[in-house]
Amino acid sequence: MVRYKMWTLCMIQRGDEVLLLDRQHDHFKGFIPPGGKVEFPESIAASAIREVREETGLLIHRLIYKGLYEYVNPTKNDRYMIFNYLATDFSGTLIEDSPEGKAMWVKIADVDKLPMQASIRRRFPLFFEEGTFEIQVEWNEQENCEGAVHIRHT
Repeated sequence: MVRYKMWTLCMIQRGDEVLLLDRQHDHFKGFIPPGGKVEFPESIAASAIREVREETGLLIHRLIYKGLYEYVNPTKNDRYMIFNYLATDFSGTLIEDSPEGKAMWVKIADVDKLPMQASIRRRFPLFFEEGTFEIQVEWNEQENCEGAVHIRHT
Protein backbone atom coordinates (compact mmCIF):
# COMPACT_ATOMS: atom_id res chain seq x y z
CA MET A 1 0.00 0.00 0.00
CA VAL A 2 1.29 3.46 -0.93
CA ARG A 3 1.06 6.21 1.70
CA TYR A 4 0.33 9.71 0.43
CA LYS A 5 1.01 12.96 2.27
CA MET A 6 0.17 16.37 0.84
CA TRP A 7 1.42 19.87 1.53
CA THR A 8 1.11 23.27 -0.08
CA LEU A 9 3.60 26.06 -0.60
CA CYS A 10 2.75 29.59 -1.71
CA MET A 11 5.27 32.07 -3.11
CA ILE A 12 3.92 35.56 -2.44
CA GLN A 13 5.30 38.18 -4.80
CA ARG A 14 5.16 41.96 -4.41
CA GLY A 15 6.92 43.58 -7.36
CA ASP A 16 10.57 42.52 -7.25
CA GLU A 17 10.24 40.98 -3.76
CA VAL A 18 8.92 37.75 -2.28
CA LEU A 19 7.74 37.00 1.22
CA LEU A 20 9.81 34.33 2.95
CA LEU A 21 9.81 32.93 6.47
CA ASP A 22 13.12 32.70 8.30
CA ARG A 23 12.49 29.26 9.77
CA GLN A 24 14.90 28.27 12.54
CA HIS A 25 13.32 25.19 14.12
CA ASP A 26 13.34 21.44 13.50
CA HIS A 27 15.22 19.83 10.61
CA PHE A 28 13.81 22.15 7.92
CA LYS A 29 15.74 25.37 8.58
CA GLY A 30 16.32 28.29 6.25
CA PHE A 31 14.22 30.75 4.28
CA ILE A 32 11.01 29.22 2.96
CA PRO A 33 7.72 30.42 1.49
CA PRO A 34 4.64 29.90 3.67
CA GLY A 35 2.84 26.59 3.41
CA GLY A 36 1.99 23.41 5.23
CA LYS A 37 -0.05 20.25 5.46
CA VAL A 38 -3.31 19.77 3.63
CA GLU A 39 -5.92 18.96 6.28
CA PHE A 40 -8.57 16.42 5.34
CA PRO A 41 -11.11 17.11 3.82
CA GLU A 42 -10.10 20.66 2.76
CA SER A 43 -9.17 21.30 -0.85
CA ILE A 44 -5.56 21.82 -1.79
CA ALA A 45 -6.11 25.47 -2.79
CA ALA A 46 -8.03 26.13 0.45
CA SER A 47 -5.09 24.67 2.36
CA ALA A 48 -2.65 27.06 0.66
CA ILE A 49 -4.87 30.05 1.50
CA ARG A 50 -5.29 28.89 5.11
CA GLU A 51 -1.58 28.24 5.63
CA VAL A 52 -0.63 31.68 4.27
CA ARG A 53 -3.18 33.32 6.58
CA GLU A 54 -1.98 31.37 9.64
CA GLU A 55 1.72 31.92 9.00
CA THR A 56 1.74 35.49 7.69
CA GLY A 57 -1.60 37.17 8.44
CA LEU A 58 -2.13 37.83 4.72
CA LEU A 59 -5.27 36.87 2.82
CA ILE A 60 -4.70 35.54 -0.70
CA HIS A 61 -7.26 36.67 -3.28
CA ARG A 62 -6.00 34.72 -6.28
CA LEU A 63 -3.76 31.66 -6.50
CA ILE A 64 -1.79 30.72 -9.59
CA TYR A 65 -0.91 27.02 -9.71
CA LYS A 66 2.79 26.63 -10.57
CA GLY A 67 3.53 22.97 -10.14
CA LEU A 68 4.07 19.79 -8.20
CA TYR A 69 7.14 18.86 -6.20
CA GLU A 70 7.17 15.33 -4.88
CA TYR A 71 9.33 12.87 -3.04
CA VAL A 72 8.85 9.19 -3.72
CA ASN A 73 10.39 6.56 -1.50
CA PRO A 74 10.07 3.18 -3.24
CA THR A 75 11.47 1.36 -0.18
CA LYS A 76 8.74 2.66 2.16
CA ASN A 77 6.01 3.17 -0.47
CA ASP A 78 5.75 6.85 0.47
CA ARG A 79 4.72 9.65 -1.87
CA TYR A 80 4.95 13.19 -0.49
CA MET A 81 3.28 15.74 -2.76
CA ILE A 82 3.80 19.50 -2.44
CA PHE A 83 1.45 21.68 -4.49
CA ASN A 84 3.11 25.00 -5.35
CA TYR A 85 1.32 28.28 -5.92
CA LEU A 86 2.19 31.88 -6.71
CA ALA A 87 0.16 34.80 -5.34
CA THR A 88 0.46 38.44 -6.35
CA ASP A 89 -3.01 39.54 -5.20
CA PHE A 90 -3.35 39.67 -1.43
CA SER A 91 -4.30 41.94 1.47
CA GLY A 92 -3.74 42.20 5.20
CA THR A 93 -0.97 43.01 7.62
CA LEU A 94 1.98 40.75 8.39
CA ILE A 95 1.89 39.16 11.81
CA GLU A 96 4.90 39.84 14.01
CA ASP A 97 5.60 36.45 15.55
CA SER A 98 4.71 33.51 13.34
CA PRO A 99 5.52 30.13 14.90
CA GLU A 100 6.98 29.09 11.55
CA GLY A 101 9.50 31.94 11.36
CA LYS A 102 9.82 35.69 10.94
CA ALA A 103 8.16 36.88 7.72
CA MET A 104 10.46 39.06 5.60
CA TRP A 105 10.17 40.71 2.19
CA VAL A 106 13.29 39.79 0.22
CA LYS A 107 14.42 41.01 -3.20
CA ILE A 108 14.15 38.15 -5.68
CA ALA A 109 17.67 38.99 -6.91
CA ASP A 110 19.05 38.49 -3.37
CA VAL A 111 17.44 35.13 -2.58
CA ASP A 112 20.46 33.15 -3.80
CA LYS A 113 22.46 34.63 -0.89
CA LEU A 114 20.08 33.26 1.76
CA PRO A 115 20.32 29.91 3.54
CA MET A 116 17.66 27.71 1.95
CA GLN A 117 16.82 24.05 1.65
CA ALA A 118 17.91 22.51 -1.66
CA SER A 119 14.32 21.58 -2.48
CA ILE A 120 13.18 25.21 -2.19
CA ARG A 121 16.19 26.56 -4.10
CA ARG A 122 15.68 24.02 -6.90
CA ARG A 123 12.15 25.21 -7.67
CA PHE A 124 12.50 28.89 -6.75
CA PRO A 125 13.20 30.26 -10.28
CA LEU A 126 10.36 28.18 -11.75
CA PHE A 127 7.76 30.28 -9.92
CA PHE A 128 8.62 33.25 -12.13
CA GLU A 129 8.64 31.46 -15.47
CA GLU A 130 5.67 30.84 -17.74
CA GLY A 131 3.97 27.47 -17.43
CA THR A 132 4.04 24.83 -14.75
CA PHE A 133 6.66 22.47 -13.39
CA GLU A 134 6.79 18.93 -12.08
CA ILE A 135 9.75 17.83 -10.00
CA GLN A 136 10.04 14.28 -8.72
CA VAL A 137 12.78 13.32 -6.31
CA GLU A 138 13.45 9.67 -5.58
CA TRP A 139 14.52 9.26 -1.96
CA ASN A 140 17.54 7.01 -1.39
CA GLU A 141 16.55 5.20 1.80
CA GLN A 142 19.91 3.42 2.24
CA GLU A 143 21.88 6.66 2.21
CA ASN A 144 19.08 8.81 3.71
CA CYS A 145 19.38 11.46 0.99
CA GLU A 146 17.96 12.56 -2.32
CA GLY A 147 18.55 10.24 -5.23
CA ALA A 148 17.52 10.85 -8.83
CA VAL A 149 15.81 14.17 -9.58
CA HIS A 150 13.46 14.50 -12.57
CA ILE A 151 12.37 18.00 -13.65
CA ARG A 152 9.68 18.68 -16.21
CA HIS A 153 8.75 22.25 -17.15
CA THR A 154 5.92 23.06 -19.56
